[in-house]
This record gives sequence, structure tokens and C-alpha cells, in this order.
Amino acid sequence: MKIVVLDGYALNPGDLDWQGFEELGEVTVYDRTSYTDRLEIIERIGNAEAILTNKTPITADVIQACPQLNYIGVLATGYNVVDLEAATSQGITVTNIPSYSTNSVAQATFALLLEVTNQVGRHNQSVHQGDWQNSPDFSYWQTPLMELAGKTIGLIGYGAIAQAVAEIAHAFQMTVIYYNHRPKTPQAEWAEQVSLEQLFRQADIISLHLPQFPETEKMIDAHALSQMKKAAILINTARGGLLDETAVAEALSAGQIAALAADVVSQEPITADNPLLHAPNCYLTPHIAWAPLETRQRLLTIAVSNYRHFLEQQPINVVNGK
Repeated sequence: MKIVVLDGYALNPGDLDWQGFEELGEVTVYDRTSYTDRLEIIERIGNAEAILTNKTPITADVIQACPQLNYIGVLATGYNVVDLEAATSQGITVTNIPSYSTNSVAQATFALLLEVTNQVGRHNQSVHQGDWQNSPDFSYWQTPLMELAGKTIGLIGYGAIAQAVAEIAHAFQMTVIYYNHRPKTPQAEWAEQVSLEQLFRQADIISLHLPQFPETEKMIDAHALSQMKKAAILINTARGGLLDETAVAEALSAGQIAALAADVVSQEPITADNPLLHAPNCYLTPHIAWAPLETRQRLLTIAVSNYRHFLEQQPINVVNGK
């Protein structure tokens, strides 16, 4: 079996190995493949029976041009990079990697929140610049700091990651409220399900944990922002397209909300004209919530398991019903 990895570098920049796949077939790994060069994508797939992709799009015309293909493994939870209808029509099985990053994304959510509330990076830089050495006092702070105990965190979406965030928030003695488009049976007596409007009004911290679909795209728009507290902190470790980035940047500039901390943006890598780059009180990380070594190893292990089960004609984590 010929297996082609189209964009392996993000998952494995050298600290993991592809041995699990090498035991299942002849593996060719490309660090990166152009997202826009259809001919390059087709040429690299060639006569491979199986491909692995993270962000390289597998469109209908690519599928049509690669008749030997019978398996597409998406190296992520989201699988919108694959034309599922075209894959299904050609009898191609498509799998994804569910629930591999719950702990790391929950951790990253709080890393972003604590950076906003405690300003560790800013004060570390200040100390190394000599400000503490030259201070007349044993303690100083360059910006107001915030205690989380007693604050209300509002979680939009209440799947596995949001529930992990809720547990951490509860340990910080925060009040937890959440909104889910389908009402959920409460997982804990200390977490309250509310309407989206209630969440916007009540929450001191709003954290997004839901997929990007047409109905959720730019859901955090000018109207939503107008309902939030002026002291609200907005956190996004889900999908960049959930924000109307222009509206959020304007809200930050106007002091309509206190801060945004995000690990994702609408177009990645971020473009020079993204309005968030120039907005005040905006904290951005380059889509690293999934990137701890342990998390990526778990993803790779699941990916190998997916393909092994496919070869054994017992496919798992299939997203197109094949």
C-alpha cells in the first residue's frame, strides 16, 4: 500500500516518527504541500491508495484525478478540507481524529486567560529589563491584575473541551455558566445552562468551544459584543471564523470589551491586514493549543489506528459513512 502524507511538518517537525504507518505500507512524507496548487496536490498523491492531510484541501477534482485513492485520513478533528460528497461517491473512506486534544486545549484556554489576568509575560520582560532592580519597592505591577475566584465564566458550546475548561474554572472557584445549541443534561450541579443572551450579559469571561459552521460563522459580531460587559474578556481556542474580527477589533479600540485572547484567526497563517494585529489588549498565539508533544503523539497514534482498522475492514472514526 502506498501512503502519502501531504503536510506532515506541523504534526511531526522531527520529534515524532512515522513508524506506525511505515509498518502498514510504503510511506512518502511531504512537509508541506501548496494549498492552492491543484496540480502539485494531484502529482504528489499520484497512484497512492491512502493519503494523510491536515490542511491540504482534497477537492472533488483532486479526487477525480486520483482513481487509486481509497482512504483519506484527516490529521485533525475538523474535516472540512475534504469534499466528503465527492469522496463518498468514489467509495473513499474518510476518517478524522476526535477527542485527542481535550486536555491541551483546555490548558491553553487557561494559559490565555491567565496571561490576560496576571500579565506574566509583561512582568517577566520588565524584570529582565531591570525595572525590579531599579524599583524603590519590593513589589510593583505595570497593569491592573485580576483574581478569578468569584468571576463568572461563560462557555459557548459544551462539548468535551468546554467541560474540561469548566472543571478547571470550578477549581479556581469561578461561577460556570454555559450555552449549547442543543440543551444538555447538566454534567455538574455547579454548572448552569443559560440562554446565549444571558451568557453575554452575565459572563466576565466568555470562552468559545464550538465548531465553525455557516450558522456560527462570525457569531461574535457587533450585536453580540454590544451585549457583553465592558470588563469582559473574550477567549477563542476554537475557530477563528467564529469572530467578526473587524467588529472585535473595533470593540477593543473603543473599550467596549476589556480583552481578546485567541489561538486562532480566520485566515492562517495570519495576514498582515488582520485587524486584530493592531487592536489594543489583544493576545494572539499561532494555533498552538494542539501542539504539546504528548497531544501530537496521541493524534498520530489514533491516525495509525484509524488506518489499521480500515485495512482490517473494521473502520473507525469514519466521517462520511463509508
